[in-house]
Amino acid sequence: MQPDAHITVRDLTMAYGDFVIQKDLNFTISRGDIFIIMGGSGCGKSTLLRHLIGLLRPAKGEIYYEQQNFWQSSPAERDRLIRRTGVLYQSGALWSSMTLAENVALPLGEYTDLSADEIRDIVSLKLALVGLAGFEAYYPSEISGGMQKRAGLARAIALDPEILFFDEPSAGLDPVSAKRLDDLILSLRDNLGATVVVVTHELASLFAIGTNSVFLDAESRTIIAGGNPKQLLIETTNPTVREFLTRGESTV
Repeated sequence: MQPDAHITVRDLTMAYGDFVIQKDLNFTISRGDIFIIMGGSGCGKSTLLRHLIGLLRPAKGEIYYEQQNFWQSSPAERDRLIRRTGVLYQSGALWSSMTLAENVALPLGEYTDLSADEIRDIVSLKLALVGLAGFEAYYPSEISGGMQKRAGLARAIALDPEILFFDEPSAGLDPVSAKRLDDLILSLRDNLGATVVVVTHELASLFAIGTNSVFLDAESRTIIAGGNPKQLLIETTNPTVREFLTRGESTV
């Protein structure tokens, strides 16, 4: 296992019953990576993310957080490992009946012994970090889709996670909002020292922020490429990967 490995996946098979989604997956996410999980529609990108964050148990194989085998750990230890992570879901997954401040405060109230004043200060700081200072009292329905994503991100970083997971963060955003979110992801990686894992099919985003990647192929149901996305674009000879990274257009 690599010394700087934050997450290691070994011989992973993902399946629903007898239906195999992906098989024989092997890769390492290094500390400080912005790691891209990419591939065409229906290849299992979001399913892989759910395996990485402990929502789905592998049909076969192992997932390690540093040196610790996640699924061979006790439920209490798995819970401890997951608390070191933060997740931004595709929809933002904010509670519509709560203000932004209440949404961000939720994990702090659940998992810490901080006072109400301390939580309020942290909530204000996290919202400021994502560009939402002054929006504490707003409800999700009162702000734009891009702002909802950023509010969801503020909640994801509430507990200062070591690893951040993003499921299609740019989905539904206009190009300007998507670029702002990419810049924010880079900033949080640098400022928090976090490892970032992103499920995306957005070429602009994966080229702008990705430092490493895996490409899941729906037909062969396994990984057919990996590495820095920009290097893959230059070096890959696999027609499926090249078509995906160029949207089928010639790069010559």
